[in-house]
Amino acid sequence: MKNLKFIVPLVMFMVLAAFLMQGLKLNPREVPSPLIGKPAPAFSLPRLDDPAQQLGTRDLLGKVWMLNVWASWCAACRDEHPHLIEFSRRKAAPIYGLNHKDKRPDAQRWLEKFGDPYTASLSDSLGKVSIDFGVYGVPETFVIDKRGIIRFKHIGPVTPEVLRDKVEPLLKRLQAEDDSAA
Repeated sequence: MKNLKFIVPLVMFMVLAAFLMQGLKLNPREVPSPLIGKPAPAFSLPRLDDPAQQLGTRDLLGKVWMLNVWASWCAACRDEHPHLIEFSRRKAAPIYGLNHKDKRPDAQRWLEKFGDPYTASLSDSLGKVSIDFGVYGVPETFVIDKRGIIRFKHIGPVTPEVLRDKVEPLLKRLQAEDDSAA
């Protein structure tokens, strides 16, 4: 019985340590999203460049596209921005910006200063659409297929490696799937 007094806490410690070690191997950028495989939340928002024009999920059906959630006040957005500029030049898929909780003039100045990789950028000044997409913080990037289904979510700034190793192969596969179905 005396040995049991020491063995039980030791076993419990070892189980807890095993769980902690497993957690250290996880990538914090790969938080599972309950929206993967489900329709993108419906939205209709004003364009950043022309608030009189609205753009929404219905307008984007029929094409594979990316949604990048960004803000002018976001330092990590500035880090990823050159990669988005370069990626947009390759025209692999249209990139739509979702400007999160930002002032329109600040966001417009930011795009003028650093370049505009977006087919269009939408103003989500209250952050409601971002919440619908399950955004934890900016930047976050989504890939959405022609049927409006979310197929990929990346938390944090995209890197050339993420674009090359994850986004581009997925875009090619989605285009091929959709082309073969036609």
